[in-house]
Amino acid sequence: MPSTPEANKANAIAFYDLMFNQCEPRAAIEAYVGDVYIQHNPHVGDGKEAFISYFEEMASGYPGKEVRFIRSVAEGELVVLHCHQIWPGSDDYAGMDIFRFDQNGKVVEHWDVLQVIAGESKNDNGLF
Repeated sequence: MPSTPEANKANAIAFYDLMFNQCEPRAAIEAYVGDVYIQHNPHVGDGKEAFISYFEEMASGYPGKEVRFIRSVAEGELVVLHCHQIWPGSDDYAGMDIFRFDQNGKVVEHWDVLQVIAGESKNDNGLF
């Protein structure tokens, strides 16, 4: 059965939660990623093992880090998550993550854009 945008949205959130909040990148890859994993973040290597290595190191370096899901949008094979990343002892970030899913509802590609949450803004709208 082909995946649906709503199912992909739920899988993107579950994948990100397991990897980031629960600090289980290997389990996240095993449960939610397809045969390939194409990475566009320049700080993370391409492929599953590079992803696992990067996020295992992140988990040990930033205990207590947390992502909060503000909104999600799904269309076709793409899901966008608008997130608040909380990094104890470091800057917090507003982020947009884009995931592409295969026909089986598995993540196969990822892009992201992160913005440091600054203390000052020229408007009162906020980042979320």
